[in-house]
Amino acid sequence: MAILKVARLGHPVLRQAARALTPAELKSPEVPRLVEDMIETMAEYGGVGLAAPQVHFPLRIFIVRPNPEDDATFRVAINPAITPLGEERGEDWEGCLSIPDLHGRVPRFARVRLEALDAQGKRYEEELEGFPARVCQHEFDHLDGVVFLDRMKDFSTLTFGEEYRRYWSAAEPEKKEG
Repeated sequence: MAILKVARLGHPVLRQAARALTPAELKSPEVPRLVEDMIETMAEYGGVGLAAPQVHFPLRIFIVRPNPEDDATFRVAINPAITPLGEERGEDWEGCLSIPDLHGRVPRFARVRLEALDAQGKRYEEELEGFPARVCQHEFDHLDGVVFLDRMKDFSTLTFGEEYRRYWSAAEPEKKEG
């Protein structure tokens, strides 16, 4: 396993649409290796999600662990699709490993359906709400070359990490989407 270099805002890989994995690629040993490296990288940087384009692989893969203390929240999503469940949206703080030390409030759908392949290539479907839904939408955006800044409606909330922790976060722990 290896810790991968995280692409930062400005690198072209973050602004291009990632490509779906082929059936042959899904059977190759490179995919599980990449997933393991992504897991290690996400843990190293304290993230709750990471998309393959963020580590310089323009592939439709993301991983999430919305609760780092609970392995049951861990998901691998290969060739994912996300469908909103209803019109309800919520706005909350987001950060990103590719945009270090910046945070902003981002509107997202409150509930979504995630359909994807797992690390073994098995299809699954899951309904998510709240923070897990937010993290999946954030990572899914990376697969289409979209970063959280593109989704912000009010840039007066864009803030550096130290100011976020001092003025905005209150008692909630800092969480970084990928």
